Amino acid sequence: MLATARTFTLDGISARPVRVEVDVHRGLPGFAIVGLPDAAVREARERVRAALVNCGFEFPLSRIVVNLAPASLRKAGPGMDLAIAAALLSASEQLRWEGMDRVALAGELALDGGVRPIYGVLAIAEAAREDGVGTVVVPLANGSEAALAGGVEVVPLASLAELPAIAEGERRPEPMPLRLRTGPAPGTPDLADLRGHPHLRHALEVAAAGGHSLLMVGPPGAGKSLAASRLPSILPPLGPEEALEVARIASVTGRLGATLPAGRPFRAPHHTISAAGLIGGGSPPGPGEVTRAQGAVPLCYSTCPSRSTPPCTSESPTTARANRKA
Repeated sequence: MLATARTFTLDGISARPVRVEVDVHRGLPGFAIVGLPDAAVREARERVRAALVNCGFEFPLSRIVVNLAPASLRKAGPGMDLAIAAALLSASEQLRWEGMDRVALAGELALDGGVRPIYGVLAIAEAAREDGVGTVVVPLANGSEAALAGGVEVVPLASLAELPAIAEGERRPEPMPLRLRTGPAPGTPDLADLRGHPHLRHALEVAAAGGHSLLMVGPPGAGKSLAASRLPSILPPLGPEEALEVARIASVTGRLGATLPAGRPFRAPHHTISAAGLIGGGSPPGPGEVTRAQGAVPLCYSTCPSRSTPPCTSESPTTARANRKA
């Protein structure tokens, strides 16, 4: 028998829709997942098998083929476990869920059937809303996060054993949405801690007021890092859309926990960071430090060994020697 379910996979800081197609037919027992899955998705076979058995369901001893469509899109992460398990239960006639095509499922399964939290639930809920999905089933720990998207019914799930009750409409818990905080959190570094640098303080105020970039150059211990870490305290508060965008990026990168990030983000990458770590990249592509600093004034500061050292320049050593000879 053939059954389908809907889920999403992360692509950068957004989510892409994926249709899970499960076919259970006669043949030698086997469990195959196709459709460009990564290692975490392929390992869902063992997680789904153990979760079904430990929750009291019957694992079909048949030929099982799971297709993740579209096949041209690379799927990554364990967030498709719940959708695969639901489609498998429906294909084996152990779960009857009318209108499952209008439901999106996302979550990682534990071996005992528990549903563990995943990254990017806020992006998944927003993508589900834009895709016309009416309901999203997410892990219990991610329920409040998904409720921030709005316009979609969020059903938090603690265990795979609760799925039949949700399918029959017997259980519809309402998650408590998190509150977006737009101002700095109490106890964050304040610009009042910066003393003895009137010109630097004025430059920080101008950069914060006009949204300008700022380059600080000086010897170690001059106060560059201290000043940079306190700039967010005088930045304008986040608007509702900006706060939601910052929360979405924090969700995708795994930094969104029980509370939302307060105020504008501050990132201080090391000077030895790679280009992929700074700009983003990889396979599948992931956000870099520039993306994580969305909503803040971009800062760059350089440390010179001594006051006699000339300011940092973009010239190469060969070009610099040629200019000195000229």
